[in-house]
Amino acid sequence: MTRKTPITFLASAAVLPLVALSVAACGGGAAATASPPPAAPKTTTTPTRTATVRVANSSLGSILVNSAGRTLYLFKADSSTSSACTGACASAWPPLLTRGTPTAGTGLTASKLGTITRSDGKRQVTYNGHPLYLFIMDTKPGQTTGQGVTAFGAAWFALTPSGSQASAPASSSGSGGGSGGPSY
Repeated sequence: MTRKTPITFLASAAVLPLVALSVAACGGGAAATASPPPAAPKTTTTPTRTATVRVANSSLGSILVNSAGRTLYLFKADSSTSSACTGACASAWPPLLTRGTPTAGTGLTASKLGTITRSDGKRQVTYNGHPLYLFIMDTKPGQTTGQGVTAFGAAWFALTPSGSQASAPASSSGSGGGSGGPSY
């Protein structure tokens, strides 16, 4: 009987802090309310019927954007015929996908627009041979937080209407990040 008492006592002693921790984690009272988590930036990897690529002025100069005005990036690890960005990379840098022929906005050379077939069978829009991507940290039109970021093994850059990478660093005011930005 002396053996049962210490074990029961120890078991009770271990359970009480766990119950207290559970109550504290749940907020304990009915008056406590939790705020919902912040909404994730709107990105999609669902192909649109016809993707439109446009030109916009930004802190980097004239760059390519999608139909919603969000900056489009190139990934230095890509080749003109394939994307090196899949899995977690494609979650952070969603590819610009299309089901139809992409459309060039004013200021772009339509013949530089094309598509490649990704490893998942979806069609990704290219410009001047560069597969195009969005960046999840760009939450509104005009932001260029992905400019100069090195992530998933290579650097990311916005594209100019000529089809080359934008060379200016991202602005640190409101639309910035640049080479000092996040790394993934």
